[in-house]
Amino acid sequence: MKALKIYAGPAALQHLAQRGLQPGDVRVIPAAAGGPKGLILGPLDRYIFGQWLARSTQPVDLVGASIGAWRMATACLDEAVAAFHRLEHDYIHQDYDVEPGRNFPRPAEVSAKFGASLVEFYGGRLGQVLQHPRYKLHIITSRGRHMLRTERKLATPLGYLGAFMTNAVRRKAMGAWLERVVFSVPSLGQGAGSAALPSPLPFGTQDYRTRQVHLTQDNFNPALQASCSIPFVLKAVHHIPGAPPGAYWDGGITDYHLHLNYHTTDGIVLYPHFQKAVVPGWLDKSLRWRHGATQFLDRMVVIAPNPEWIAKLPRAKLPDRQDFAFHGRNLAARVAQWTTCVGAAQQLADEFAAWVERPDMRAVQNL
Repeated sequence: MKALKIYAGPAALQHLAQRGLQPGDVRVIPAAAGGPKGLILGPLDRYIFGQWLARSTQPVDLVGASIGAWRMATACLDEAVAAFHRLEHDYIHQDYDVEPGRNFPRPAEVSAKFGASLVEFYGGRLGQVLQHPRYKLHIITSRGRHMLRTERKLATPLGYLGAFMTNAVRRKAMGAWLERVVFSVPSLGQGAGSAALPSPLPFGTQDYRTRQVHLTQDNFNPALQASCSIPFVLKAVHHIPGAPPGAYWDGGITDYHLHLNYHTTDGIVLYPHFQKAVVPGWLDKSLRWRHGATQFLDRMVVIAPNPEWIAKLPRAKLPDRQDFAFHGRNLAARVAQWTTCVGAAQQLADEFAAWVERPDMRAVQNL
């Protein structure tokens, strides 16, 4: 059974038909939120960043939210393949103390352990991320406004209820509750000092309330932790240096799958993803009418697992956060499940590598 599906927007489809897909064609790589689902993309990440893109020289914008931001920051490290292996190992083996009567650990404990792991993971290597000669990292976070400006026991759930109801009416209106804040590395050729300007965003911001902040040594760790801070699972991150005051949460809330108006006009937005649909925000997951492709994705190529292949994985699905509750304190069982899934995902990378060498348009579907 084929593991990989390839989907392309109209302009990308024409591009592939005329010249296939060359590493020099890639202008942007998005990386979605989705927690453990992102593990399935590890072998693809290692092939794309460790081998395939190394054959080209053009600048590439890396845009990530939540685990996607962690993956894209890892791609900027000098020894990216080894770093991806470590990310995979650390994520699979994460373990927390769960009090009796609870299915999940307390958010404060998860935040403390995750923050410490990020400091250790990138310790002494932030310069590699911030001053990469080719890759321009953009970390997406969600900043609370008004009732969500700070994290409080009663106000925060009410604020998210308001955001959910507002979003159901009009996505852009959710900006009254949460805004997109993007932390971007300095423009290529500049140093990492405070006077440097952030790299231009590779997407338009007319779709949703947006701010951009310069990503620096001082705010890298809190920004990345904020981008991964799922509400009610981790604590919000406050007082990020150089950023507007407020509570910062998971970037996937505003931009779950990074359905953005990409500026690319002469290349490809290459999107290793875990499904076909590019859902705009986390609160849009149940709003099926927002799951279709738009003109924002015209130059996008999505490479994702075949749903029939997913059905053959343990528990007939991709890894997800519910596995923590399913396995409870049986860490070994969860580690075994996730390790098996990641091992099987090598087939995704092998099939993509074979396809780019000998493109077959019969394998490409409309996005």
